[in-house]
Amino acid sequence: MRNRRTFLKHAMLTAGAFSASSLFNLSHAGDFSALNDSVDGYTPEEVASDEDYWSVIQQAYTVDPNFINLNNGGVSPSPRIVQEAVERYNKLANEGPSYYMWRIIDQGREPLRLKLSALAGCSPEEIAVNRNSTEALNTIIHGFDFEPGDEVIGCKQDYPNMINAWKQKASRFGIKYTQLSFTFPIENDDEIVAAYEKAITPKTKLIHVTHMVNWLGQIMPVAKIARMAHAKGIDILCDGAHSFGLMDYKIPDLECDYFGASLHKFLSAPIGSGMLYIKKEKIGKIWPLLCNDNPRGSEIRKFETLGTRSFPIEQGIGEALNFHNAIGSKRKEDRIRYLKDYWATKVKDIPGVTLSTSLKPEFSCAICGVSVKGVTPQELDKQLFDKYKIHAVGITWENVSCLRVTPHVYTTLQDLDTLVTGISDIAAAQAKKG
Repeated sequence: MRNRRTFLKHAMLTAGAFSASSLFNLSHAGDFSALNDSVDGYTPEEVASDEDYWSVIQQAYTVDPNFINLNNGGVSPSPRIVQEAVERYNKLANEGPSYYMWRIIDQGREPLRLKLSALAGCSPEEIAVNRNSTEALNTIIHGFDFEPGDEVIGCKQDYPNMINAWKQKASRFGIKYTQLSFTFPIENDDEIVAAYEKAITPKTKLIHVTHMVNWLGQIMPVAKIARMAHAKGIDILCDGAHSFGLMDYKIPDLECDYFGASLHKFLSAPIGSGMLYIKKEKIGKIWPLLCNDNPRGSEIRKFETLGTRSFPIEQGIGEALNFHNAIGSKRKEDRIRYLKDYWATKVKDIPGVTLSTSLKPEFSCAICGVSVKGVTPQELDKQLFDKYKIHAVGITWENVSCLRVTPHVYTTLQDLDTLVTGISDIAAAQAKKG
């Protein structure tokens, strides 16, 4: 009987996040079905502002009640079921690592690839599973063949890890790395596209563009840049770290050739999970970042030769996808934009307060930058935490000086009311100082 119980337990575990016995299906499927039925017939705007609906989703998270986390742009917490999946499969792996890791849990990567590709809107043969967007984008940066004198265009508001990767590539291989510089917010796509086009020379081989600028949430017109660049024979590498799992789009909509994402941001997958997309016909031209027996092959799995890795995390990604899909991409995007607008519209007209982010939906979603005259971003960050227990992040970077505020689906309106009070009080106190 003991052996039978053990066998049945392992059989259920190894079915995993991609089966009818997933943790999500066992714990939440019925509740989410009833929850979605409860808003049937509502407009998107009505669902986005329905606190009864979102309170159920908020309860699925285990966030610390002793402070208000508004730095989800850095890394997002996972729902309880995602945490439990990682813990469950980690325990299983440790019952016999070489057996359960390599022969059982590792078999979940192909179902995961299918599920990620469905969300991404592309072929599963264009998706590789890795650890974060830095790894994904470095794969392209260091795997793309350049000749000395070839040129790459990026901008100073790209993510620092990517900027440093391009600088290293330029230093080692003699390519030219050109950086544009923008002052955001910009509410004119043509202005941005024109800046990239003006920087192009006959030597330009690739443009690196960030879909959602991590510092203050500007949404860049990736597809328009891609169409312009492709007409000139130039490839596009897109940093989707902050947009994937947040905004309702498919990767092919962006018309990019290469794309990297961190799944531990708005998808709420386990910390240290990511994804690489390469257009099928481009796979053969990219060298893998880590060695492979067929480095010039056209097989996407050549980018997954990481050696020993955390297979339990991959099961956690699967449960995060289950959770995300039960809400729906459009509904999730609408809610998080609603939360950003909720607090930002309340503070934008306070004397001394400035927003660094457009409130037009085509130019921003979750992330918004805010500043108070006479208070540095770091001082504002400290005051909000010390007095109101609000955790955000002060940003001082190329043409950017603000506090970055980023809510998520678990954020409550009460949390944001506290933020509004804090910014109001700090601005009023600063005004009294003259």
